[in-house]
Amino acid sequence: MFKELLDRLLAPAPAILPDEDARLALTALLVRLARSDNSYDDSERDRIDRILRSRFGLDGGASQILREQGEGLEAAAPDTVRFTRAIKDAVPYEGRAGVIETLWQVALADGRRDDDEDALIRLAASLLGVNDVDSALARQRAETRS
Repeated sequence: MFKELLDRLLAPAPAILPDEDARLALTALLVRLARSDNSYDDSERDRIDRILRSRFGLDGGASQILREQGEGLEAAAPDTVRFTRAIKDAVPYEGRAGVIETLWQVALADGRRDDDEDALIRLAASLLGVNDVDSALARQRAETRS
């Protein structure tokens, strides 16, 4: 399963991914962010599961399975650009600003900001085409929810 998705993500001009694959790409991006500070703990896994439940209407078991699949894809994928390109192609701008908010929610799940997480969110926002103002507003919304 991962090989087929990775092949599509690594293609020179990938087609727009089906919703299921875009969902997995978002999950892998959330996992990559959580792992970026070399500390992937229960609070971050729980936050990712809650995001997946609310964003995609999943139950607890389905969100855990999707997160575990995202963990596998994240470990196998060479870079962040592929995930963001898949998301950018599948999600309208307003939804991409929401992706930045969810990234901030995961980054703040452990109660502290980390330079590596901040850098990855800035990169993701740029690659997703989310402007600085909308990215800052997404961070503020995430901080309010934390």
